[in-house]
Amino acid sequence: MTRTLLALFVTILAAVVLHGQVGPGLRFEVTLDPSLPAQPPGRLLVVMASSDRVEPRRLIGRTGRTATPTVGVDVPALAPGDRVILDATAAAFPIEGLADLPAGEYHVQAVLNTNRDIRSPGAPGSLYSEPLQVALEPAQNEPVRLTLSRRIPDEQLPPDEEYLRFIKIRSDLLTQFHGRPIYIRAGVILPPGFEQEPERRYPLRVHIGGYGSRYTRVGSMMRPGSPFRDAWLAADAPRMVLLHLDGAGPNGDPYQVNSANNGPYGDAVTQELIPYVEREFRGIGEPHARVLDGGSTGGWVSLALQIFYPDFFNGAWASCPDGVDFSAFQLVDIYSGDSAYVDEQGHELPSARNRNGRVRFTMRHEVQMENVLGRGDSWTMSGRQWGAWNAAYGPRGQDGRPVPLWDPETGVIDRSVTRHWEPYDLRLVLEQHWDELAPKLRGKLNIWVGEMDDYYLNNAVHLLDEFLQTKPSIDARIAFGPDRGHCWTGISQNEMMREIEERITSR
Repeated sequence: MTRTLLALFVTILAAVVLHGQVGPGLRFEVTLDPSLPAQPPGRLLVVMASSDRVEPRRLIGRTGRTATPTVGVDVPALAPGDRVILDATAAAFPIEGLADLPAGEYHVQAVLNTNRDIRSPGAPGSLYSEPLQVALEPAQNEPVRLTLSRRIPDEQLPPDEEYLRFIKIRSDLLTQFHGRPIYIRAGVILPPGFEQEPERRYPLRVHIGGYGSRYTRVGSMMRPGSPFRDAWLAADAPRMVLLHLDGAGPNGDPYQVNSANNGPYGDAVTQELIPYVEREFRGIGEPHARVLDGGSTGGWVSLALQIFYPDFFNGAWASCPDGVDFSAFQLVDIYSGDSAYVDEQGHELPSARNRNGRVRFTMRHEVQMENVLGRGDSWTMSGRQWGAWNAAYGPRGQDGRPVPLWDPETGVIDRSVTRHWEPYDLRLVLEQHWDELAPKLRGKLNIWVGEMDDYYLNNAVHLLDEFLQTKPSIDARIAFGPDRGHCWTGISQNEMMREIEERITSR
């Protein structure tokens, strides 16, 4: 046997050992193009779309009835020409395994994510194959061969525009935590007249978008004709600088708070990023002139930063915030419930609904998707919604990975993990530290949520509202929108900006 044939045999054998004995049945053989450099360990996915409207890789993570079949495996470091086999042992969604895939024509694509700083199949540096149209049959014996030949380019800051600036700074705090260089990115929207009034200083509005919203979203916020742009540039609009935080991190959205898994993001934002922005863009640089706003993930983050740093910010405007009371974490009660997948009667817990109340998908369904995306076949490493929450709120295991609040397969909640989540339960934090926080938060909390929120987030807001009604008033505003879904906000951009101005000028 020649040396080349021996090397090929060893490579194929290693793949078989890693991913199960190859026998009859559908399987994918994915090769790293020999022209590409060696790759570090990562997560390999194969996506099977029923149409060619978009590349299959862009459908990764979709849930519900239109979910695209996907399989995933962990892979070791790969050398050029190495092959990996995904067979019946690979984690699968929404099917149980490749044996359950309906026969038919599919557009198939492989994706390899190795980016340690942005946990997403679409992260810079991810590799992917050209889409392949092929007939798939669960019982077929011939493997489907795909080659990882394309690479998502390294991230580059967009060019500045008239009102837009993009920044990237090295965080000493996060770098020390992770043991490698970690950078914070952010988008900045400047007010009209910024260049013409070089001596003027401005309040800072810190904006946080929905889950995973990138700093580059300021571009779409300021696109011609957008309602935000019209409000921002109105002749009578209050003048301020807007800072858009970045919703990407090593475990998905970092939620901008100090975390056992993500590191000291809250301190990095308040001690590194905001002081830098205020220096560079002529911020007033005082607590009375800093406010927060956001929706969904951004709603929770704006409230959390206001509560965790009560003297640093002067108000939060939060729409449809993620769970503010973990006894109603969507429909999961992490304190009294036994399972994240079923209720006390054994019925499947919904995760999302339509405005008419019809369930779009269940908890088990959504977490199964995250199990496929996550290293170790676990939602905790998916970089998606539930994995990001778990990383932000939960403890770090001895293996360096987030400890799961519940078992990936059964959904059974681990009571030993629950107590680690308590410091992020905002209603509980207010209860435990009321005497200290109440005078610092007077007039600073503004919350809107629809009574038919898609993700049942209104339930937790009601619990927060009920708690606040048992205490002396801190002038918190909580508004519920009858028959409103996700993400309802009860005021316009113009009204919010005027409220921000009034709050800042009144101190």
